[in-house]
Amino acid sequence: MYLLMMVLDDTSRLTKTLEAWQRAGMHGATALESTGLQRLMDGRVGEAGSTGHKTIFAVVNDLEMAELAMRHTEGVIGDLNAPNTGIAFLVPVLAAWGLP
Repeated sequence: MYLLMMVLDDTSRLTKTLEAWQRAGMHGATALESTGLQRLMDGRVGEAGSTGHKTIFAVVNDLEMAELAMRHTEGVIGDLNAPNTGIAFLVPVLAAWGLP
């Protein structure tokens, strides 16, 4: 098992990103509002017109599912190596409780 995490810069693409994860076979994910260090340090949090990010995470069964989810995600938001798209990473899960 792995934990796939993504910080999505353009929050208007959250629904399409979650749909991409579903197409990859994921049955659940959590999305939280988040703010990056630079925006916090610049004092832009809470200002009119300022936007935060969405941090999405899900436990996936295998590397293949995570890679498929990210291919679908890049189909929605573009290349994650481009500026202002987001970041994603995958970490091993040694144990989990409460998962089907």
